[in-house]
Amino acid sequence: MDTGIWPESESFKDKGMGKVPSRWKGICQEGEGFNRSHCNRKIIGARWYVKGYEAEFGKLDPSDGVEFMSPRDASGHGSHTSSTASGALVENANFRGLAQGLARGGASSSWLAIYKVCWATGGCSSADLLAAFDDAIFDGVNVLSVSLGSPPPLSTYVDDTLAIGSFHAVARGISVVCSAGNSGPYPQTVINTAPWVITVAASTIDRDFPSVVTMGNNQTVVGQSFYTGRKVNKFHPIVYGEDIAATDVDENSAGSCDLETLNATLARGKIVLCFQSRSQRSAAIASRSVLKVKGAGVIFAQFPTKDVSCPWSFPCVQLDFAAGTSLLTYIAASRNPVVKFSFSKTVTGQQLAPEVAYFSSRGPSSLSPSVLKPDIAAPGVDILASWSPASSSKPLDSPQNKASPFNFKLDSGTSMACPHISGIVALLKGIHPTWSPAAIKSALVTTASVTDEYGQNTVAEGAPHKQADPFDYGGGHVDPNKALSPGLIYDMEISDYVCFLYAMGYNSTAISLMTRVRTPCRKSAKFLLNLNLPSITIPELKQRLTVSRTVTNVGPINSVYFARVQAPAGTHVSVKPSNLSFNSTTKKLKFKVTICSQLKVQGRYSFGNLYWEDGIHVVRIPLTVRIIINDYFYTET
Repeated sequence: MDTGIWPESESFKDKGMGKVPSRWKGICQEGEGFNRSHCNRKIIGARWYVKGYEAEFGKLDPSDGVEFMSPRDASGHGSHTSSTASGALVENANFRGLAQGLARGGASSSWLAIYKVCWATGGCSSADLLAAFDDAIFDGVNVLSVSLGSPPPLSTYVDDTLAIGSFHAVARGISVVCSAGNSGPYPQTVINTAPWVITVAASTIDRDFPSVVTMGNNQTVVGQSFYTGRKVNKFHPIVYGEDIAATDVDENSAGSCDLETLNATLARGKIVLCFQSRSQRSAAIASRSVLKVKGAGVIFAQFPTKDVSCPWSFPCVQLDFAAGTSLLTYIAASRNPVVKFSFSKTVTGQQLAPEVAYFSSRGPSSLSPSVLKPDIAAPGVDILASWSPASSSKPLDSPQNKASPFNFKLDSGTSMACPHISGIVALLKGIHPTWSPAAIKSALVTTASVTDEYGQNTVAEGAPHKQADPFDYGGGHVDPNKALSPGLIYDMEISDYVCFLYAMGYNSTAISLMTRVRTPCRKSAKFLLNLNLPSITIPELKQRLTVSRTVTNVGPINSVYFARVQAPAGTHVSVKPSNLSFNSTTKKLKFKVTICSQLKVQGRYSFGNLYWEDGIHVVRIPLTVRIIINDYFYTET
């Protein structure tokens, strides 16, 4: 469910694909620039939804920009996510020469159905989204990849469109995978927090795009860039934005190269050094500002991050504050400071990975803090995938934009991470067709990795960078091969989710309208903590608490698992029973975890792990605890 698809892309060719499943009920809905011939044995369904959009936002006028009243993708976002999840193998894929190689989707042999619910304007209608969920369920999909969502404040689950639609899909055995949001690194920003969906954070990969900045004194600093055009490897004068502020403009605004802040005469033909500020954090805005005054290029100094936000269409290099300060020192010490850029190139294996991306939204959930979110992390930074050549979302209005359209593009976001998991879920469903959505999520979470390739603890980009915790990546970074054989799973029924809604305090009328299911449940707040999730999150621990979980053996029939606990700081944790024995008749077992506070002061969240081990499998779930000594009381004196 996205902005549509560009069907001519090589990622969506059907060479080697089998026949369309006989159970498939989907259609190929025609429209502007899209007819039945655009569906094949790869794209087996395509629908588009505009009635809700036009009722909510007014008549959609394609003449306002490039758009197609059909499943055809005008923005590129839908093609990118579709090819990441399911794209066929494409030789020599690249973005303007960068990241060149063989591209393939996560489940490249899977069939693909497209539901265009969002438009190039950026708008998506709730009514259209619900209609698409209904159609997808009717058509017979197995996995839904939904890189959509609204930032906080979060709607209640009984009012949230995505939560409602995904509930009905999960009730029919369809796994729903959603993006976690791009409002990081701040806490409580994670979205799509319903316990029945898989919520995906974004992580980095070990590829970067270095560009060397050489100063006139022959010293160099290294940043990153997507620019591969002309105007490089030639010295240009360099100036600091603050030193060329336009008349009556705040110097700090000029220092970050905000729009309309630079003196055109002093900027013409020069490289402008800009520093990210609290009010101006965008390399793209700085580039647009410098381009408007006919500058030669931009060097944008910012907090350290692997995500390249510099536009591809204008000479722009982003680097960290330390490198930017070195350039500023050089400018101050030189009469005629000059710099030149090298061509950007692709380098792999030089970056430690994975790290949680700076922009990736973080937990805890602001709506249901006892449900750990996000669930899992996957690559979402500078990801190469198919794009729409008709895309009108050009970063800058510059002559370089007149270059030939591109069919692949590098993009970042939890939108890019989500389809990585969707492809993995499709592979898991192919091997374990009887597993429920909860079982598949459990397999992903309990086998995830919390270390990088050198065995060091995963880092989360932030201010400052820190050791990652479950609010950054959930269970950890996805490990598809281990998820194939998790040993034990934490499974759930739809009735569990209904009781969860009652425990959240929603009234029975609202729940019945949402679920269409009658389930007798008590409004017990403790049920929230006992929901059979592959994690234990306690937002308010007061002295002592016992929670329960049930595991199902999906490994060898005769297995014995032993508990091992890494207790969150300030707590004592015990598990009963401490070993679990499975055989041909015992496939499910319940255990209880008792957590006691050992702190005498109000604490922040602390993190630990509970492991079940049988000598082959290591089944790990995060333990997340926040200790509350007492409610605060205020007394007048």
